[in-house]
Amino acid sequence: MSSPLTVEVVYALPLQQDCTTVTLPEGARVRDAIERSGVVERHPEIGHEARSVGVWNRKVALDQPLRDGDRVEIYRPLTVDPKDVRRRRAQGSGKR
Repeated sequence: MSSPLTVEVVYALPLQQDCTTVTLPEGARVRDAIERSGVVERHPEIGHEARSVGVWNRKVALDQPLRDGDRVEIYRPLTVDPKDVRRRRAQGSGKR
């Protein structure tokens, strides 16, 4: 007899997080968790094919199998290049 999986689906916005816990059948995949969570309906900017997803801060494919207790994360695209931010910060600290 297979036991159900309990998985958390998270989508972080700049000022809030959307966290939903879902129960899925054994053998479920990342795509199944995202669909069951309803996060795409609440945040249409994600699109029906979330481009960048991960499990516990490790990027994975949508067909990645899940384990009980996993945390599925939907990543937003970067709006600023991290290298530019570090460069600006370093330039600003040198003028003090």
